[in-house]
Amino acid sequence: MRSFTFLTVLALIPLIYSCASAPKTVMREDPLIGKIMDTSTGKPVLFATLMDQIARHEVVYLSEKHDNPMHHAIQHRIIQDLVDSGRSPVIGFEFFSMEQTPLLLNLMDSIKAGHTPEMEAAVETRMRERLGWEDQSDEMWAYYWDLLILARDNGLTAAGLDLSSTQKRRITRKGLDKITPIEKRQIFSTDLSDPVYERYMKEIFTAVHCGMDHGRMTSRLYDTWKARNDKMALSITQLHDSLAKGASPAAPPGPIVVIMGNGHTEYGLGVVDRVNHLNPGISQLNLAITEISREPSGPDAYMEQLDLDGYAPAPPADYLWFTQRVSYEDPCERFKASLDRMKQKSKADLKKEE
Repeated sequence: MRSFTFLTVLALIPLIYSCASAPKTVMREDPLIGKIMDTSTGKPVLFATLMDQIARHEVVYLSEKHDNPMHHAIQHRIIQDLVDSGRSPVIGFEFFSMEQTPLLLNLMDSIKAGHTPEMEAAVETRMRERLGWEDQSDEMWAYYWDLLILARDNGLTAAGLDLSSTQKRRITRKGLDKITPIEKRQIFSTDLSDPVYERYMKEIFTAVHCGMDHGRMTSRLYDTWKARNDKMALSITQLHDSLAKGASPAAPPGPIVVIMGNGHTEYGLGVVDRVNHLNPGISQLNLAITEISREPSGPDAYMEQLDLDGYAPAPPADYLWFTQRVSYEDPCERFKASLDRMKQKSKADLKKEE
């Protein structure tokens, strides 16, 4: 079984987010940076070829590492190219909830013409507050605000996909089996369950936490990840179903462009397989915008297929677009002392329970 880098699995994990502020080291020049690879052939393709494939699909994932500005620049370029070619993509965001969609649509309806810089700044401040992003860094907010304004200024539709922040916190704190019946009714489930896949994902969560495994917390984090994937898959299929009715008559509808962390899409699992479960007729394409590894690697290393019992071998994505890293620092090294203390506490807690 091959383990894979999963630094964007959950926005709820403080350790992951702390990586965004890690000090940068000397950047490595790598011949892969800027290349787009077709994983079905193992060969590089041109941007025009990629865009031709994107235009042929109904749902397109632009899978990112959240804190990498190059990833968001690539997303911007792809959306702009779709618009310039006469398409009318719908933009779905992991980082906003389905319930926040009316707020995003209000922004899409706002008129830029005649706005002074002061008025635009006021609109941004108000939206950031209403979307609950005051505590996020200005840098992180700017990435997604740029994409929202790109959508607004081109007359596009934008929608939230995820659970609400409160729902995510409740599941992480209590687990799916301990939330109240009324909460369960509000959380959609695909009823997809596989013990092999669950064990595998819990191994990934442990790796993300630099080897720190606390059984109950790991299970609750997996519950949250699974519930989020279910909700986002439902949101995507609902967008797909309503796209033809709401599309602009001046431009061909779609595709649905999903802005999402690559932890939710790798190997066609997470959200991708759930969308397929809900509507097998939807054509999906996953572009993984991928940081080069900390140590030099050839392209084959990035395209190694997942080996998991019960699943067909699959590459990480349909296409890989390589970028520079945000940091070459090992995030686990910075937290080694605190993680050691947490491990000792966890062992002591387990002894008390025995």
